[in-house]
Amino acid sequence: MKKVILVLGGAGYIGSHTSYLLSKLGYEVIIIDKLLHSQTFNHPWAKLIKADFTNEEVLNFVFDKFEIEAVMHFAAFIEVGESVKRPADFYENNVVKTLKFLNFMMKKKVKKIIFSSSCAVYGDPIKIPMDENHPKDPVSPYGKNKLVVEYALQDYADAYGLQYVSLRYFNASGALPDQNLGEQHNPETHIIPLMLRAIKNKKTFKIFGTDYDSVDGTCVRDYIHVLDIANAHILALQYLDKNGKSDCFNLGTGNGFTVQQMINAAQKVTGQKLITQNHPRRAGDSTALVADYSKAKKILGWEPKNSDLDFILKTAWAWERKIQNFKQEEL
Repeated sequence: MKKVILVLGGAGYIGSHTSYLLSKLGYEVIIIDKLLHSQTFNHPWAKLIKADFTNEEVLNFVFDKFEIEAVMHFAAFIEVGESVKRPADFYENNVVKTLKFLNFMMKKKVKKIIFSSSCAVYGDPIKIPMDENHPKDPVSPYGKNKLVVEYALQDYADAYGLQYVSLRYFNASGALPDQNLGEQHNPETHIIPLMLRAIKNKKTFKIFGTDYDSVDGTCVRDYIHVLDIANAHILALQYLDKNGKSDCFNLGTGNGFTVQQMINAAQKVTGQKLITQNHPRRAGDSTALVADYSKAKKILGWEPKNSDLDFILKTAWAWERKIQNFKQEEL
């Protein structure tokens, strides 16, 4: 009998890639997702239930009908800038609802969860690269949301026997266009699809901040292919299946690129010019975020095997051109 994995937010960007990989490895995948970004999801390899992940009627149906082996939790509001403007909404969805769901899990005696966390828990770096022991001083409500949930997971593990892995992503990127999987955020906030759409549509790309302490004044990020993130979730699940100790792990490459370097790379991959416009820094943005992933390598056996920048941009560009074609066909 197939093991059943419940994926909250499994029709989203990282959730969908992880769900696909789970299905390929023989798991039965049940997704609860309210399709917040109006994305399409019609893949045969998972059962999608369109609902909020705290809908008790839906949760009772799923937990009573299926023998849930573990939960993967991707259902969060993710826009850092919006979290500064609307902290109440972010705390409600990312913290309050997550605690409500954890309580439901405990009631149903499902004890394994893999949580989608973020490098935003660290805030501005004291040292680069950042390991898991780096001080936690998040600069945005979004980062604070993730850290609060990590504290809750630790307390639930101590008190109730919850087993968890929290994966702190750096910048998720890339796509699996051959599987019709990629970013479908509406509105889009991630740098790579924003750059590529600006190139595709001959629009202006906004650079937020040119006075950072970096080689060219733009901020630095560590970009990791979404397939590598998905694979980390599989390894985390296998780790918990072997009664591995609940813990947190960074997912990144150890290499940082400035926004300007990303622009140069995108122009090289697409063979087209990107029109840019400088703007002031956004609230909540850190100067540089680069991962030390040695702990994930040592304990989970994980490495970023698909995160060469050229491959990331090529797969993202192929996806952007593919979804443009879909839109033309729909018209």
